[in-house]
Amino acid sequence: MVKIGRLTMGVCQTNCYFLYEEGKDKVIFVDPADKGAQIYEKLKEAGFEVAAILLTHGHFDHIWGCNELREAAGVKVYAYEGEKALCEDAVKNVSDYAGRPYTVKVDEYLKDGQSLTIEGMTFRVIATPGHTEGSCCYYFEEDKILVSGDTLFAESLGRTDLPTGSESALIRSIKEKLAVLPGDVKVYPGHGMDTTIGFEMENNPFLA
Repeated sequence: MVKIGRLTMGVCQTNCYFLYEEGKDKVIFVDPADKGAQIYEKLKEAGFEVAAILLTHGHFDHIWGCNELREAAGVKVYAYEGEKALCEDAVKNVSDYAGRPYTVKVDEYLKDGQSLTIEGMTFRVIATPGHTEGSCCYYFEEDKILVSGDTLFAESLGRTDLPTGSESALIRSIKEKLAVLPGDVKVYPGHGMDTTIGFEMENNPFLA
């Protein structure tokens, strides 16, 4: 069984998640928002070791700790292939505007629908353009876990007024890619509280 933990970090109170098989110590870390070395030490103190880093998208508040965590853990960084431009451009990922220009060279770009198994944990990439052109979610189907980044929030959606954002694309992504998932799939968003697919399809005012 895959378990999930959360650290909330950075100026935007970004949710960073670490997923691990129950009883094991290797974690997949999603969206290191800031202070990568501190994340590494916190996990180490808790008995965990980072096996890989996943990015849901390239905005500064989700990547500022990425390079530091990668260096400390000696692991690869993965992202959806549509997000290369944001990861490698400090203007597009808004880190320049935020006062701390930052870029990430992703080690391996993944395709929409691609499945990957890391340390026994299998997940599928779901491309959900809208918040950014290359936003994606990671779906751990067997355990009904969806890490949604800034695509879907509890009773809300990600903002679309930053580079490559599109509200119509975002709503289409959710309705076509996420609404088809089982209603009891637990959604772990980039900001705010957890929710479920079923609850959002019935109660999210942006999806009416």
